[in-house]
Amino acid sequence: MISPSSAVSTDRSPVSRHAPVEYVLTLDCPEAPGIVHTVSCFHLGRDCDITDNQQFSDRRAGHFFMRVRFASTGAANTAQALRQDFATVASPSAMRWHLDRADTRRRVLIMVSRDGRCLNDLLFRARSGDLPADVVAVVSNHPNHEALTGWYGIPFFHIPVTAATRQSAEGRLVEIADACDAELVVLARYMQILSADLCARLAGRAINIHHSFLPSFKGAKPYHQAYEHGVKAVGATAHYVTAELDEGPIIAAGAGGAVLRTDARAGLRTNSRSSTSLWSPRGSSMMYPLLRSCGRGRPGALRGQRRS
Repeated sequence: MISPSSAVSTDRSPVSRHAPVEYVLTLDCPEAPGIVHTVSCFHLGRDCDITDNQQFSDRRAGHFFMRVRFASTGAANTAQALRQDFATVASPSAMRWHLDRADTRRRVLIMVSRDGRCLNDLLFRARSGDLPADVVAVVSNHPNHEALTGWYGIPFFHIPVTAATRQSAEGRLVEIADACDAELVVLARYMQILSADLCARLAGRAINIHHSFLPSFKGAKPYHQAYEHGVKAVGATAHYVTAELDEGPIIAAGAGGAVLRTDARAGLRTNSRSSTSLWSPRGSSMMYPLLRSCGRGRPGALRGQRRS
């Protein structure tokens, strides 16, 4: 007779499990029923655990955006294998999509003018690990920040810009971005107007850090505008570069100080420093997972910024 205990399997080999690997999938496509279901079934069929999901429907444009962060313990679920499988899922819905490991560091080129507070903050946070980014180059129309950039061991390129040299200067910038294989261009207080051709080249992978809450107080001297309107709270906004003045899709926005009513000039100066520098890194870091899903900026010039 077989005892009940002997009927239990004695196979004590360890279950084939691997350390979880996290991935991020971003996509956009024409709005249609069933997209979320399709994406969820893709993950379920590969034993992937969705840990975070964000989605947005632009009803006016009839377009859908989605960002999914998920974890996988399957050894076969490599980034390449997942991309190959998702390609067949994405095709019927005409999805534009990107899938990569969550810990992938983006290659970033920073553009700056005289004011180096955002630059200094971004370089420090990238070095300390707060930003998932590798700053591959810094480009400026002034030589002021060469020593700072060199201290971090990052190539610095001084490209003066005048009305007569703008076209050649932007051509040089494109050469540098291509040579550095930059995935993202951050305008960290870069106070030059970009041409339509350059914006077209950078569409969807260039962001601007604007030192105010958008859509309010666009263009030059936003803190002065806030003061004149009696606004107490001020901040900064990271958004994609598009043709319209400070109207690109907003990535992140937050407060960094308060407009002081007692001493307008000192208060505006102090808060301009605090909120722009404090918020710029967060705006940049939040941008990466959205790069290919929300970067639908139309090509054109970034107009209305103060030249320096």
